[in-house]
Amino acid sequence: MVNVLLQNLKWLNVLLLAVSASLVGCNAAIDIDKALEGHLKGPAKIYRHSLAGAPSSLDPVNAATVYANNIVVNIYDTLYRYKYLARPYEIVPNLAVAMPEVSDDGLIYTIKIKKGVFYADDPAFPSGKGREVIAEDLIYSIKRHFDVTNRSQGSWLWDGKIVGIKEWKDVGSHYSQTIEGLKALDSHTIQITLLAPYPQLIHTFAQGFSAIVPHEAIDHYGREFSVHPVGSGPFKMLRYESSNYALMIRNIKYRQEPIDLEFEGYDPKLHKQYGIDKISGKSPPLVDALKIDFIKETASRWASFNKANEINFTGVPVEQVDQILSQKRPKIILTPEMDEKYHMSHNIEAGFVHTDFNMRDPLIGYNDDPVRDKRNKLLRCAIRSAFNWQERNDVFYSGIGIIYPGIIPPVVPEFDPQLSNSSTLRNVDEAKRLMLEGGWTSDNVPTLVYGGVASVGTRQMYEQFRGWMKDIGFPEEKVSFDSYASFGDFNKSVKEAKIMIIGMGWGLDYPDAQNTLQLFYGPYGSPGSNNSNYNNLEYNRLYEQTSVMQPSSERTTLYREMNNMVIDECVSMTGISRDRILLWHKNVVSYADIQIVGGFHLKFVDMLDEEDK
Repeated sequence: MVNVLLQNLKWLNVLLLAVSASLVGCNAAIDIDKALEGHLKGPAKIYRHSLAGAPSSLDPVNAATVYANNIVVNIYDTLYRYKYLARPYEIVPNLAVAMPEVSDDGLIYTIKIKKGVFYADDPAFPSGKGREVIAEDLIYSIKRHFDVTNRSQGSWLWDGKIVGIKEWKDVGSHYSQTIEGLKALDSHTIQITLLAPYPQLIHTFAQGFSAIVPHEAIDHYGREFSVHPVGSGPFKMLRYESSNYALMIRNIKYRQEPIDLEFEGYDPKLHKQYGIDKISGKSPPLVDALKIDFIKETASRWASFNKANEINFTGVPVEQVDQILSQKRPKIILTPEMDEKYHMSHNIEAGFVHTDFNMRDPLIGYNDDPVRDKRNKLLRCAIRSAFNWQERNDVFYSGIGIIYPGIIPPVVPEFDPQLSNSSTLRNVDEAKRLMLEGGWTSDNVPTLVYGGVASVGTRQMYEQFRGWMKDIGFPEEKVSFDSYASFGDFNKSVKEAKIMIIGMGWGLDYPDAQNTLQLFYGPYGSPGSNNSNYNNLEYNRLYEQTSVMQPSSERTTLYREMNNMVIDECVSMTGISRDRILLWHKNVVSYADIQIVGGFHLKFVDMLDEEDK
């Protein structure tokens, strides 16, 4: 089975290379030097980044993808950000002067913002001169999420959390009206009052959704604001082709804040090899121009990267992993040829891949008959025991993903490295024992319906799954594929609880296990984020209890208890966090990051001069 799948994948990759060869370099067509004429003086440092997709909007209220965030967090300011180099992620002030002052009851946050911060010059302002950023701008920016005309994709961060927001929205979202829980105490002090403690609030103010926008830009550009971003961040948009590239130049009005490498989490053993020590004491942004090419086709992106004069950075396509590595385990090592040409890092994704059972389906999930309900659990546990995560890792994730039990991924501080991995190990004998205990035979097992998008990769995952089920007694005709034309169609059926077995991935919004634990909170069942429709009263109680707790050892203990509940009830076959290999040219000083709030590292990227190489 593995060899057949690998052969199919290799054939597909050859085809993709042939089809996309003619597209290589299409994003390089712009003459950057000509575009920069009159905007920069002297030789320019230009860094060319690449992304696998394009933003649908650059308006922060709709910055719902990593592609949008890569631009939004570099054009705009947020109150907070994450340290450049520290892992696990550490949140620190950005536009804010310091961490917030929080009342003893956890309901009132007082945040001071820096004085003397100005928006980039733009025709939206009188005489084209950007004004100072003030506290009212943050209030205005949050209000925009609750103005229904904007169709915000980020309002969930504060919906039901801040006093008075619902009422403001219900009476028509008039910007002249105040919100009780959002106040500017003075021109540079913001006070936020919550309905209940919300420990993750500070993380919401590092998201692209919270980017601070000037009302003048909205008034001036109207609907065109989504392609005419105006902010106070390190870069200013020069040219934007929504399906091809974004060309940004240094915002000359950006505040001078010299880089303190020790503060940013610098570790010489890890970071010196990338030349990071060379940026110490410099003030971001470190390049004169930042161009981000949107190249969806992996073959095109790979070919462009391997040219000396095109993109400087890429993620490595799955089909290239074996060609560029001399070793995958226990340590990822580039071939000597690749190591000579490129820098490499690899990131465990901030999220995980999992396959859930739909607990609303009485054939596999909850059943009103207590005897059948118990048999269903045994069936789910048998299926999980037959699931082969190592084989899935080898075939689809280059064998370098991190397999672990439960729903708390390694990237968050609450991850438990000591947790038994027995639930992730394939055990056909145990699966057959559970089938026998539940009275399941090839004649009476229900038909398993595996849902997914009609793509070659998903179909291969299904065929792999069907082979595993055959090993424990499922006839081939009793494992079927529910195929959907697009992810949108598939996701619609998931949200309507129509699919029995659901393969999904989840990317963290912020580095806190609460963000994955909420995927199994009963009240968030379909059409909410709980696609498994798991509804355990004790789990729900603990989720509600921990949702208002500040980070602590007590909260971590409760998080892990909830994690064990999901494992014990065989609600999900989980899981794996993919390890993504990143490459960049040797003349680029960078420690690339494509995880939490993708793109926040770009203001720290530098290009070596000839004498520095």
